[in-house]
Amino acid sequence: MSLQLTDIKKHQRKTKKKASWLSKVMNYNINLSSKSFSNKKKETFFGELYILLSSGLDFRSALEIVVAEQNNEKDKAMYTDVYNKVVRGISLSDALEDTGKFNKNDYYSIKIGEETGRIAEVLEDLTSYYTRMIKQNRQLVSVFSYPILVLITAFVAVFFMLNVMVPKFQDIFNRSNAELPGLTKKIMQLSQFTSENFGIFFLFIVSIIVFIYSIRKKETYRRISSSIALKLPYFGNIIRMMVQQKLFQTLALLTASKITLSQALQLVRQMTTFYPMQKALEKMENDILHGKSLHESMEECSIFDQRANSLVKVGEEVNKLEDIFTTLNKQYAEQLEHSIGMLGDLLEPILIIFIGLLVGVILVAMYLPMFQMGSVIH
Repeated sequence: MSLQLTDIKKHQRKTKKKASWLSKVMNYNINLSSKSFSNKKKETFFGELYILLSSGLDFRSALEIVVAEQNNEKDKAMYTDVYNKVVRGISLSDALEDTGKFNKNDYYSIKIGEETGRIAEVLEDLTSYYTRMIKQNRQLVSVFSYPILVLITAFVAVFFMLNVMVPKFQDIFNRSNAELPGLTKKIMQLSQFTSENFGIFFLFIVSIIVFIYSIRKKETYRRISSSIALKLPYFGNIIRMMVQQKLFQTLALLTASKITLSQALQLVRQMTTFYPMQKALEKMENDILHGKSLHESMEECSIFDQRANSLVKVGEEVNKLEDIFTTLNKQYAEQLEHSIGMLGDLLEPILIIFIGLLVGVILVAMYLPMFQMGSVIH
C-alpha cells in the first residue's frame, strides 16, 4: 500500500514542528547528508542491512550486528538509539528520521519498503544509489584537484616573479638608462600595480566571496547563476547531464518503491537545490495533477534534452516508466563518467600551456632588454 499525498503533507507539517533539521538535509546535490554523517556511512549502513536481511535475519538481529561493528562512539550511540526504538515497535524509517542524519529520500524509500514488504530491495537500491554518488564525487575530486593545485602554484609563482624578481630587474634597467621594449614596460607597470594594490585587490576578492555567500539562497541570484552555469562551454553540458542523472536516479529509486509519480516529483522537488530543475519539477508536478503527461510537461522545460523526453514518452506509452528512469540513470551516469574523464584530460595540458606562456612572457620581458644591451655593446 503506497502513501497517499495527504499523508505525506501531514507528515511534513508534523516534522517541521518537531525540529529544524529538515532545512539541513533538503540538499539534492552531491552531499545529501549532514557533515557528520557522510554518504559513505549511509552506503555502508544500507549495504550491511541489505546483506543481513537477505541472509534471513530479522531486523533486531541485523541491527545488533550493525551496532556491534561500530568503532565511532557517536555513530554507535546513534545506531543504538535506532535499535532501541525498533525494539520498542517504532518503524525503521521513523527511527532513522529521528536521528536527523537521513534525508527525505531515505525516509520515504524505507517507509514505502516497509509498507509494501520490499524493504530488502529498497535497501539494495539505496546502497546502489549512494555507491554511484560516491563514485561521482571521487571522480570530480580527482579531476579538479590537480588543476586547482596547479592554478594555486601558478598564482604564487607569478606573484613572486612580479613582486620580487621584476623589481630587481627594474633597478638594473633604471641604472642603465636604456630605452626599454614595450613588453618590458607593461610587465613593470603590472608589477608596480600589483605591489601597490595587492591589499585592495585581496579585500575586493574577499568582499565578492562574502557578498555571493550572503545572497546565495536568494531566488534572483540562483536563477542568474544557474543560467550562466548552463551556458558555459562544455561545463554547462556536464552540469545539465549531472542534474538529469540525479533526477532519474532518484525517480527510479522512488518509483521502484511503488510511490506514485506525483508524490515522487514532489519529494524530489523538495530535495533539489538547482534552480532550473526545481522550477521544472514544480511545473511537472502541477501539470501531472491537471492531467498532462510527463513527457509533454518535460518538453516545455529547457533543462531536459531530447533523449530524456523521447524515452520518457515511450515509457509512458508502454507503462514502463520505472525501467525508463533506470535506463536514463545508467546512460547519463556512463556519459558523465566519460565526459568528466575527458575534461580532466583536456584541463591538464591546457593549464600547463597557459602557465608556461604566462611565466615565459614575464621572463622574456625581463631578459629582452639585456639581449638588446648585449647586441649594442658588441
